[in-house]
Amino acid sequence: MGIYDIRSFADTVKGNSYVGRGIVAGLSADGKKAVTAYFIMGRSTNSRNRVFDETEDGIIIHAFDPAKLEDPSLVIYSPVRCIKDSMIVTNGDQTDTVYDFMEAYYKNASADPAMEAFLFEAALNTRCFEPDAPNYTPRISAVLNFGKEGFAYKMNILKSADPEGSACNRYTYSYAPLAGLGHFIHTYNHDGNPIPTFTGEPERVAIPDEIDAFTDEIWNSLDADNKVSLYVCYRDLATGSRQTRIINKNR
Repeated sequence: MGIYDIRSFADTVKGNSYVGRGIVAGLSADGKKAVTAYFIMGRSTNSRNRVFDETEDGIIIHAFDPAKLEDPSLVIYSPVRCIKDSMIVTNGDQTDTVYDFMEAYYKNASADPAMEAFLFEAALNTRCFEPDAPNYTPRISAVLNFGKEGFAYKMNILKSADPEGSACNRYTYSYAPLAGLGHFIHTYNHDGNPIPTFTGEPERVAIPDEIDAFTDEIWNSLDADNKVSLYVCYRDLATGSRQTRIINKNR
């Protein structure tokens, strides 16, 4: 496979029973819509006992059956939040960290305008991978920006530098949108014990024009036993209007 080849999402995850949590960001094939998707998978009862609910500025995760919720610390959070001209998408409570950094910046009348482009990285520099030894699940994040410079997006992964979790490595990827191209980052390479952390750059996947086609492709491609919930958003770059879809296995 060439370095600039683009595969379908279905082909990218084919035969892989557990990629964990995943984020896709990119541009629709017609070049008119910014696209993001976020999904969660789970192997334990606690991880599978979840649903996505839409909020005013994004989505939040709730326990499907509160009586079965064991430890909320790493499974209950807001994966998607919007602020001003940005959409934040992450696999944990670092969504709020990035949001808080941006909110403080926009409220500061004396803030340096040149710093706005670095808020995403600055916020994530205060965080590290999840404390779930021996997996040390990476924190994956994306931000889609719709400011005066036009649509652009970044992705970030915070992951353990070694099997002991003694240090955190940080990687940020900045993308110029290309029609029909999405970048896909996920927490794990595949199932295992411990589960091997995602390696390499975010994968290049094809994004169709139609939200239902992409939603169906992602949901139907994920392992039937382990998939839990999916959120997809298409934002019209000309009007700012959004189409969203949510699928919850538990509903």
